[in-house]
Amino acid sequence: MSLTKRILLAMVAGIVLGSLCNLLLQSSELADPLRRVVNDWLVLGVFDVVGRMFVASLKLLVVPLVLVSLICGSSSLGDSARMGPIAVKTILFYLATTAIAISIALLAAVAIGPGAGVEMAGDAQFDVAKPPPLTDVLVNIVPSNPVAAMAEGNMLQVIVFALLFGYAISHAGEPGRRIASFFTDMEAVIMKMVGLLMELAPWGVFALLAKLFAEMGISAIMDLAAYFFTVLAVLIFHGLVTYNALLATVARVSPRMMMQKMRSVWAFAFSTASSGATLPITLRTVERRLGVHSSVAGFTVPLGATINMDGTAIMQGVATVFIAQVYGVELSMVAYLTVILTATLASIGTAAVPGVGLVTLALVLEQAGLPVEGIALIIGVDRLLDMVRTAVNVTGDATVAVIVGKSENQLDMAVFNDPRADLETNRK
Repeated sequence: MSLTKRILLAMVAGIVLGSLCNLLLQSSELADPLRRVVNDWLVLGVFDVVGRMFVASLKLLVVPLVLVSLICGSSSLGDSARMGPIAVKTILFYLATTAIAISIALLAAVAIGPGAGVEMAGDAQFDVAKPPPLTDVLVNIVPSNPVAAMAEGNMLQVIVFALLFGYAISHAGEPGRRIASFFTDMEAVIMKMVGLLMELAPWGVFALLAKLFAEMGISAIMDLAAYFFTVLAVLIFHGLVTYNALLATVARVSPRMMMQKMRSVWAFAFSTASSGATLPITLRTVERRLGVHSSVAGFTVPLGATINMDGTAIMQGVATVFIAQVYGVELSMVAYLTVILTATLASIGTAAVPGVGLVTLALVLEQAGLPVEGIALIIGVDRLLDMVRTAVNVTGDATVAVIVGKSENQLDMAVFNDPRADLETNRK
């Protein structure tokens, strides 16, 4: 059985077993000793430990992989003067797709009206975590201590340091070539580590989903069905229609081939709900299965994991309309435009960790003049939606990498069109 099929099977098994555990724990007829075994030993013991170890092992590779990949990519581009245009294209595409995502979300939410007739406003309480000022975000992009940035996992600072280091390597003559050779070898070793970790993925995915559904259950969706399924529908539309349209019209490549190769990445993203934790798998897939040259993939994918939050923007768009309808607030056209602009710009500097969308949602609601306490209404289903929107985010990362790679003649079409590209490598 292929790795992708094993991961998908583990996802289904985790959801089913977790839901069964939730039903058992909710049952009043379950004996206390058996309840303790299911909850303390199985859910909070085995599932929790295995799941957290799996996520930790993914995060273990993020900083070294981003650092090494960007150094290799920027050092190979340093003499070609293409780094600037690649950076501009990448950022513009990420901002454009985010603006498209939230625009679609607002249109769908206004048409469907998920908050119409919902009376939950009186029970809403939410403590807002204030986002940092824009000035601090801009200043903090430049690392004062690159070692501290790596230790803290500050990806924007790591990206800036790696780009500067790689550019310096390309202009350092013979010493630079020796250092570049070292980092090229390091990249191969780290990619091998990623391959080894992927073999353990089914167990980690199973444990993460089993614990989540054991704690939440399926019933959480029913309480906010209109909101949940509106967000879900827009996420699926953006992931399968918007990105496919860009691939077909801008890059002129087969969307079906790319989506086929993204299945294992989706499984990782869905189970971890973190673009950052999924980054090693995304980067490996973009380079080895989609054929994007490392000089482009090494820049676009790590940057996308940091600033590309299309899925989060969709949630914010639908949530804004939902909260406005619950509180009976009529949003003007200016308010809608403010939401689009705020959510698009807020995606830059947003950390790629689970749940951070709620923090930026508070900023969006404040700009639209809506009560931030309304966030409490959607927290119950946010974790499940976070998993789906992370899968959308990583799809956007890969899509932009392919588009930029094709525009720079850094896309190997033979690899892209080969459905079995890198599969044999995965088995070794």
